[in-house]
Amino acid sequence: MTQPEILKPLKTWSHLAGQRRKPSEYEIVSTNLHYTTNNPDAPFELDPNFPIAQWFKKNRNACPLNHADWDAFRDPDELIYRTYNILQDGQETYVHGLLDQMSERGHDNMLERTWAGSLARLYTPSRYLFHALQMASAYLSQMAPASTISNCATYQTADSLRWLSHTAYRTKELSKSFSDIGLGIDERRYWEQDPAWQGFRELVEKALVAWDWGEAFVAFSLVIRPAIEETVLRALGQAGRHNGDMLLGMLTDAQLLDGERHRRWAGALVRFCIDSEGNRDVLRQWVAKWEPLADAAIDDYCSALPDAPGSAEKARVATRKFRESLGL
Repeated sequence: MTQPEILKPLKTWSHLAGQRRKPSEYEIVSTNLHYTTNNPDAPFELDPNFPIAQWFKKNRNACPLNHADWDAFRDPDELIYRTYNILQDGQETYVHGLLDQMSERGHDNMLERTWAGSLARLYTPSRYLFHALQMASAYLSQMAPASTISNCATYQTADSLRWLSHTAYRTKELSKSFSDIGLGIDERRYWEQDPAWQGFRELVEKALVAWDWGEAFVAFSLVIRPAIEETVLRALGQAGRHNGDMLLGMLTDAQLLDGERHRRWAGALVRFCIDSEGNRDVLRQWVAKWEPLADAAIDDYCSALPDAPGSAEKARVATRKFRESLGL
């Protein structure tokens, strides 16, 4: 009688054994973490027809983007929670140092009142915009088909909260020097009614209901975020420098460092996707859908910026160069 074969137990992290080397810390704590992808028909190991299961089957599993192994995606920066905190602790120390030093030297008291009015209209309402970015990244974190994608979106969510917090802090500081121009009071009115913001408001409100995870990724990471970075961060920061507001310029520069990292992982995901047949066309179709709204938002916002000639054209060119660099 033949003896049954005795199977050797799998080693820890056996799903990484094929690479024939010891897994990195990033690979150990970041890969293959989504249990909801184990059974495509029943994402939560429960009734496949209850509402949340149907939601994931429709907006994740049925996404037009296809890949044979989503778990093979890797963040080019290989960030994990520990290293993200180290990185951003340094960033926050830098930002807090800026705020403290500028406060000690009476920075806000040296600003022209007309520029303070521009800040009340074009800067402090941006916390609504940054909150929209935060919500979008949190949604992508939930819906992405691989944990390595979700992790990138999670750190992006935290970055958006940091941007929002910086803006709220500056709003309060500015209100102490300019107490009669609506700082901390009129931001919602500007966001909902001022022509400068209506393009971005329409853009993010429509994109927040793009439920398909792939379309949400394209809309925000490839179209909306680059548009915001080139206008509400870069162009506004440059206008601030022209008006003696070095603090704003340095704050937006710090935020643009986060934006560069966001573009790196988004670009890596696009390159990962277009290796699979048909995905390039899907991505291009979504870009074509959202790009006109982004262009209109850029025009609306930049037309209100003081001392920023040609900023709209520069922003549109920069956003297109980013997408062209990805083959889109």
